[in-house]
Amino acid sequence: MNASPLVVLSAGTFFGFFVLSVHQEEPLVRYLCLGAVLFSIGMYGMVASRNAVRVLMSIELMLNAVNINLVAFARYVDPSEVKGQVFAIFILTVAAAEAAVGLAIVLAMYRNTATVDMEQFNLLKW
Repeated sequence: MNASPLVVLSAGTFFGFFVLSVHQEEPLVRYLCLGAVLFSIGMYGMVASRNAVRVLMSIELMLNAVNINLVAFARYVDPSEVKGQVFAIFILTVAAAEAAVGLAIVLAMYRNTATVDMEQFNLLKW
C-alpha cells in the first residue's frame, strides 16, 4: 500500500455511484481531461437527444464532470483542505433534488401527452 494521501470522491449518478481516486503525485491534467470529456459527452447528449429522460441524465453527467474538476483543483491547490470535497457533496445534493423535480415534471408531461419527446412538449407556445 502506498502511504500517500488519497481523496475519494463519490460522484452520484442517476443510476449509481462511481468512485474517483485522486493521488497527490498524479498530474492535474488527467482529471481535467476526464472532466472535459464527461462534460462534452453530457453536452452532446443534452443537445442531440429528444428524449426528456436522456436530457436529464446528460445534465447530471455534466454536473458530475464539474464535480470531478472541482475536487481535482481543490486537491491540487491545497491538499490539506477539504473545501472542494464539501462543495462537491453540496452540488450532489442539489443535483439529486434537481433530478427529482425534473423527473416529476417529465412524468406529469408524460401523463398529459403520452410521450417524453421534447419536440412534443409545446405547452408554453400560444
